[in-house]
Amino acid sequence: MKRTSLTRSVAALAAIAVIVGACSGSATPTPAASAAASAAAPSAAASAAAKQYTIGYSNGGSVGNGFREEQVCTAKAQAKASGAVSNLTVIHRNTDAAGQLSDIRSLIAKNVNAIVFNPNDPSALNPALAEAKAAGIVTVSVDANVTDPTTWNLTNNQVKYAELGAKWLFDQMGGTGTVWYTRGLAGHPADNDRDIGFKNILKQYPNIKVVPTADGVFTGWDPAKTTQLTNDFIQSGQYDKIQGIWASGMGKQIVDAIKAANKPFVPIADADIGGFVAQLLDPTGFPGLKGAAVTNTASVGGAGITLALKLLNGDTVTATAGAKPNTVLLDPQLLDNLTDAGKAGLKAWVSVPGMDPLWPLSLAIPDWTTYDPNTVPSSCKGA
Repeated sequence: MKRTSLTRSVAALAAIAVIVGACSGSATPTPAASAAASAAAPSAAASAAAKQYTIGYSNGGSVGNGFREEQVCTAKAQAKASGAVSNLTVIHRNTDAAGQLSDIRSLIAKNVNAIVFNPNDPSALNPALAEAKAAGIVTVSVDANVTDPTTWNLTNNQVKYAELGAKWLFDQMGGTGTVWYTRGLAGHPADNDRDIGFKNILKQYPNIKVVPTADGVFTGWDPAKTTQLTNDFIQSGQYDKIQGIWASGMGKQIVDAIKAANKPFVPIADADIGGFVAQLLDPTGFPGLKGAAVTNTASVGGAGITLALKLLNGDTVTATAGAKPNTVLLDPQLLDNLTDAGKAGLKAWVSVPGMDPLWPLSLAIPDWTTYDPNTVPSSCKGA
């Protein structure tokens, strides 16, 4: 599920990137909180005495997607800022659940102390996670939940994310009309949760119809594929028959394609991607564009490192009330460009220098990340 112009080598990674970090050193993510979080970072001297750990990180898909790239970068930034990670091994490649199962087993073989991962499937990784537990390795799933009972999950509340965006969109449409329902990666737990949230709200609006099917169309969270899908949708004549678009992190590509086709905009709900937010704040370049952005922080990568370290140190971790056991949920926030207050809020989501416009704008999570947000883009250079 935001950026300025970062030619990151991480985007080109298709296999394994290994970094050795030098030992130095809830909730709703907002830019203001980002500064507060970084200000609370422990000093290098204070953390130098901390016990050192080795951590493995697995991302098994959507390489090149802004959310995934930022997520990996925040993991690297937090590992360094913690002062407690002597070695972070990152496996960042496009694969399926079976491939990620193999990747996690590779990390187990390296005798790491903890494994943090973005799962390709909620249950297919369980055999490897059980092997990790048997080896005394802490496991933390970020961005999406897994069913393994001993793994901790730290995710954005994807059900609520979808509910916020869907309700805003349906209300903008006056409760009636047709929505082009674009989704993410088929089978990914986060996409599954968003589908639940979208349909929760859809049930409350009987006069809203969805195309191309009730289950939408999958973009794979791939910018090029999304652009092609949008062009095909426009050329087929179907775009002229809709009154709204629900996007899943690919709003910028959709809006760009609509503009290139010289078509009028319809209301669109998407994530807090830098490029999309810039479009919402540019009435000259995108006249008549009405949209809302919902926070979906990719900083769960860094937060996952923090959670792993807490568990390794024996700290008490409290699950979110009402959530499943061993689960921490981060609540999203929605802002639109229809009011002065909304525009002011969007403008407050300022990109840091070197930030790619396809990255989410929420770069830190209070109590969960301690790095300086300005260091996140550079943390992946040369990786």
